[in-house]
Amino acid sequence: MTDRPDTGAIHRQVLDIVAARTLYDETHLLPDSHFEGELGIDSIVLESILSSVKEHFGIVGGLPPGLSTIRELVDAVAHALGAAPGAGAAAPGAAGAPAEEAGGPALDAVLAAAMRQTQYQRHQLDPDADFEGELGIDSVVLASVVAEAAQALGIPDGRADAGGATTLRGLAAVLGAVAGTEAGTTAEPRPPEPAAAAPGPAAPAPAAGGDPGWDSRSMKDFVEQRDPDLFAKARSFAVYRRRREEEQLYWYGMPMHSRSENRALIHDELTGQKRDFLMFASNNYLGLATHPKVIEAVCDVTRIYGSTHTGSRIIGGTNHHHLHKELERRLAAFKQRPACIVYPGGYSANLGAISALVRSYDTLLVDKLNHMSIVDGGRLSGGNRRIYQHNDMADLERLLQREEGRGTGKLIVVDGVFSMHGDICDLPEIVRLAQRYGARVLVDDAHATGVLGARGTGTAEHFGLKGQVDLELGTMSKTLAGMGGFVVGDEEVIDYLRFYSNSYVFAANIPAGVAAGLIASIDVIESEPERIERLWANIRMLRDLLRGAGFDLEHTESAILPIVVGDERLAMEMGRAVRARGLFCQTVVFPGVAVGDARLRISVTCEHTPEDLETAAGIFTEAARETGVPLDPA
Repeated sequence: MTDRPDTGAIHRQVLDIVAARTLYDETHLLPDSHFEGELGIDSIVLESILSSVKEHFGIVGGLPPGLSTIRELVDAVAHALGAAPGAGAAAPGAAGAPAEEAGGPALDAVLAAAMRQTQYQRHQLDPDADFEGELGIDSVVLASVVAEAAQALGIPDGRADAGGATTLRGLAAVLGAVAGTEAGTTAEPRPPEPAAAAPGPAAPAPAAGGDPGWDSRSMKDFVEQRDPDLFAKARSFAVYRRRREEEQLYWYGMPMHSRSENRALIHDELTGQKRDFLMFASNNYLGLATHPKVIEAVCDVTRIYGSTHTGSRIIGGTNHHHLHKELERRLAAFKQRPACIVYPGGYSANLGAISALVRSYDTLLVDKLNHMSIVDGGRLSGGNRRIYQHNDMADLERLLQREEGRGTGKLIVVDGVFSMHGDICDLPEIVRLAQRYGARVLVDDAHATGVLGARGTGTAEHFGLKGQVDLELGTMSKTLAGMGGFVVGDEEVIDYLRFYSNSYVFAANIPAGVAAGLIASIDVIESEPERIERLWANIRMLRDLLRGAGFDLEHTESAILPIVVGDERLAMEMGRAVRARGLFCQTVVFPGVAVGDARLRISVTCEHTPEDLETAAGIFTEAARETGVPLDPA
C-alpha cells in the first residue's frame, strides 16, 4: 500500500462506532478499558461492534479473536489496513467530526448527542439529512438530542428547542444562536455539568390563555430533566400528576370491579366511589373476553396444569406442548400462513422480530404513526431507520429509491390499523413498492385481527392480499381475549425467529390456561361470524352519529373512532365532562400522540346496543358544547 492510514483517525472512527453501539460518552472509552470487565460490553454487543468496524473500514477478512480493549481493536484495524499499530492514537474526546463535517462546536455537540441517542456512527449522520425521512429521528428522539446538545453547549434548562430545524446542521445553528455562539465559530462548548444538588420540582410553565392557575406543561417536559439524583424527575412529575388528578383531568389506571362489557363498574380512586359507566375504552372488539366457552377453557386447563409453567419455551422445553403447538397451528391456519411463533406479548413480538431480522447495516422503513413497540424494535435492532410521512406512498418510494444499490436488507413495518387514529395502512401500495424495490413487509395487525376482513383475519384479508405480505404480527390481548403476541409467515423465517428473537428465547411462555382460552377464542370467531357483522353495524352507526354532530374523526376505517381536539387541556376537560355523564373512553395526550394532537379515543365493540350508541353520541355532543370543543355539523 502506498498510502498508510492515519492510526489516530482510525482510533477516532473506532471510538465513534463503539460509542454508537453502547451509548457511552466517549470520555468513558479509555484505550485500555476492558470491553467486558470495565465497559460492560458483552459478546453480543462486541460482535455488533466488530461487524460495524469491518463494514466501516472495508475489511474483507476477519479480525483476530480475543480482542479485549479499544487499543487492541485499533491496532487490529491498523494492521488490516497496513498502518503502523499504536501510532498516533487519539485521546478520547479529541479530534471531532471528520473534516467534511466540520461546523464548529454547536455542530460537534449536536452530532455527538445524535450518535448517542440514535446509535448511529458518525459517518452515518449526514448533517444535511432530513431528521425523519433520512435519519429516522422522531420527535421523541429529537427532544433527547436537543437536551443533550444544549447541556454540552451550556444552554440553561428550558431555553432550548429544535426551533423548527429539520436537519442536524439546522439544529446546530438554532442551538448555537441560543448559546451565544453561532454554529461554525471557534468558541468551545462547555462540557456537561451536573445540575444543582437536590433542586425542587420544576416550576410550572407560563400559563396559556392568561390563566395563571393553569400548568401548561405536558408529560414531555419530564423526559429530559437532568439532575444528579436519578429520581428527581420522578418527584417533579409526581407533583404535576397529583395536580392533574385533583382537577379530575388525569383519570388513568382506575380499577374495574366488573367484567369489561358494554358497561363496567369502575372505582374512582380520587373520590373513593364506584360508578357504573358506559364502556367505550375496551379493545374487546368481539366480546370474547366474557364468552362462556373462552372462560371455561381457561379455567379447565388451569386446574389441570396450574397457573404457569415457569420457564422459557426454547430453553426449558415446551411445557404443555400440545396446547402451545396447537395454538400456533391454529393461529397459522386462521391467518392462512404456513407457520406461527407465539411471544409473551404483542410488544415483545415487535421487539423480537424486528431486532432479530434487521441488523446495523440493514434499513427499517416505518410509518410516522406506527406503534411505540415498532419504534423500540427499530432502536433495538440498531438498523438504519427511515420514517415516511403517514400513509404517504410517494414519500415511502422516495426513501426506497435512496436505498437502491446498497446491497443490504430492507424491511417495511407498518400498523394495519393505526391505534390512535383508526385509519388503515395503504397495504396494496406498500406491497407493490416492496416488490419493486426488493423489500420485505411486516404488518402489525394488533387492532385489525378480528376486525378487518370477512373472517376477521386482518389487513391482508381486507385488501385481498393473503400470501403477499411477508410477516403478519398480532397481539392476543385485544380481540383474541388473552395475552401474548404472535408472528405468522414462511416456516424458515419463523424458525429463525425462534432462535434469534431474544424476547422469545429468554422469556417465559404464556400459561397453558391462556393458550387454551385463545384456542377457544379462535373457535368462536370461526363459528360465530355474526359477531363481526354486529361489530361493523355498530361502527357505522356511531361513526355516522358523531360525524353528523360535527366531530373530526380523521380518516377512521376501523373500530377505533378518534375525536380530534388538538389542545391538550381542552381534550382533558372534555374527557372529564364525558366521565361526569357516565361514559368512559380514553383521553389520549403525549406520549400517546404528539403534543398538539390530543384526542378522545373511542373503541366500539359488538356488545354495544343501538341505545348505547345513541346515548354515547349525545354525551359526546353535550360534553363538547360544555367545554368549547368546536363542532362542524355537515
